[in-house]
Amino acid sequence: MRFLIAGFGSIGRRHLRNLLTLGEKDIHLFRSYKSTLPIAEAESFPIYSDLQEALSQKPDAVIIANPTSMHLDIVFPAIEAGCHLLIEKPLSDNNDRISELEQAVAASGVKVLMGFQFRYHPGLKEIKRLLETGRIGRLVSLRTHWGEFLPGWHPWEDYRKSYSAQANLGGGVILTLCHPLDYLRWLVGEITTLWAFTAKLSDLDIDVEDTAEIGFRFSSGVLGSLHLCYNQRPATHRIELIGTQGTITWDYSDGGVNIYDIESGRWEKSPLEGGFERNDMFLSEMDHFLSVIRGGENPRCSLSDGIKALELALAAKRSADQAEIVHFD
Repeated sequence: MRFLIAGFGSIGRRHLRNLLTLGEKDIHLFRSYKSTLPIAEAESFPIYSDLQEALSQKPDAVIIANPTSMHLDIVFPAIEAGCHLLIEKPLSDNNDRISELEQAVAASGVKVLMGFQFRYHPGLKEIKRLLETGRIGRLVSLRTHWGEFLPGWHPWEDYRKSYSAQANLGGGVILTLCHPLDYLRWLVGEITTLWAFTAKLSDLDIDVEDTAEIGFRFSSGVLGSLHLCYNQRPATHRIELIGTQGTITWDYSDGGVNIYDIESGRWEKSPLEGGFERNDMFLSEMDHFLSVIRGGENPRCSLSDGIKALELALAAKRSADQAEIVHFD
């Protein structure tokens, strides 16, 4: 199969390496040359700066890895060319063309996988299993916390020039760290009500919000909260789920799942096995994408899931801007 990677920042490079690891060699690159990263790694592959020329090479699939605000500029021409799509999160930074996108995908028959790699984390997969089997009884509330220090997140590049730091590229902590808006739906179910506060509180040289507090009510009645920020050192990413018969915690630092058993009054710890590394999520995602475009599997994270995550992110920004609670049908 032939692949076109659109965008060659840090995530584009990761996808290139993972395709090579999985045995794929026919890889082309579309670049705007705006990335601040070195280009040596790309020089052995065909590189195009004209999108139509790149698509004329008839790639089977296009990996959308350019800045968020520019995703759909690549997506629509790729659909017209009949290419399957792996779209990095979030889908876009607005909902202006989302209905048109749904119609184009339905009419073309191309397959779309959204790039929310935390769905492939073994710890979160175990949490989903535990919730589905009622291990902690009926879930009643949850808390999720994800704090990063933006300058240290990708230390190999100038954080001020990254898409995460620039409003015109679709940056800001809500869109950049929107993974919980996907995995919480996946774990718990649909969100029916949302409120949010956001602010730029740090001394970082950015023009976007760096802190967000978001509250949810799920269709099941579960209440939840999410903290996101660009200011925290050390980086912290954890979840606490409270049920009528116990509690589940997960911390990205070790990846394992802990369960408080009310009968024994003790924590049961289930550490990850096999030397799990961060790239394992991305590698599993790419392996799944290959199965999707070969017809062996349905997308685990569909275009519909990507649209819903974007809807939640934009609702959080609107709630903060307008000081209102947002209700979903």
